[in-house]
Amino acid sequence: MSLIVVGITILTVYLTGANYNRSLSDNFFLSMGIISLALFLFMMYGLHTGVGMIDDFPKLEKYKIKAPFTKHGNTPAIQVPDVGDGIEGIFVSILLWIVVTIALAFLLLVFEAVLWLSIFIILATLYWVFFRALKNVFNKSGDTKGDLGLSATYALKYTFLYVGWIFGLVYLTQVIS
Repeated sequence: MSLIVVGITILTVYLTGANYNRSLSDNFFLSMGIISLALFLFMMYGLHTGVGMIDDFPKLEKYKIKAPFTKHGNTPAIQVPDVGDGIEGIFVSILLWIVVTIALAFLLLVFEAVLWLSIFIILATLYWVFFRALKNVFNKSGDTKGDLGLSATYALKYTFLYVGWIFGLVYLTQVIS
């Protein structure tokens, strides 16, 4: 399904690209309209044929964040002495080089933790969009199997719920600015 959405998005951007003199919001409305139509048709087909989904995503309820270095956030203030250009300056420079290298390594570890947390949040969001949201739709497939009108009604309702708020947000932004 993700490949279908990516393919439709690429095709939409290509077909409505630079050859047309439309504003960014007009291109957005056109692209999202095409993607919404594809989502509607996908859900309508799935509801009409009785598609079901199996939850095979790993459970993350027992995940605990651990403090890697310390439980306290206090760091001591460091003052750099002024030693000049002699042999003392060379030793202090080497010592500062080592300290700054250790500090940068620590900052890279913190950056890595933040990066992994961001990736985890993005994956959880995509999981909800591509699995949980569609699972909510396809839970109705037992009722709608073989009934095209009811399938279309549910697909239209869920398409509006899942995509309509994006249209509303962009429209509000366009009206306000």
